[in-house]
Amino acid sequence: MKTVEESRRGFFKAVAIGGATAAAAVATTLVGKRIASTNEVVSEDQTRIGYRETAHIRQYYRTTQI
Repeated sequence: MKTVEESRRGFFKAVAIGGATAAAAVATTLVGKRIASTNEVVSEDQTRIGYRETAHIRQYYRTTQI
């Protein structure tokens, strides 16, 4: 018969293996979606990454001036 320690170790091994498998499955799915989405046509405005000062941002800046 297994001791409590052996049972506990087995449980934690199973949890670790299950977690790693789930993480790998999610990562594979996300990478697959990213590759599939690169074939889509995007406008020039959407390709810019980073800070963009939009009308909404300018309005916010106006409300913060003292």
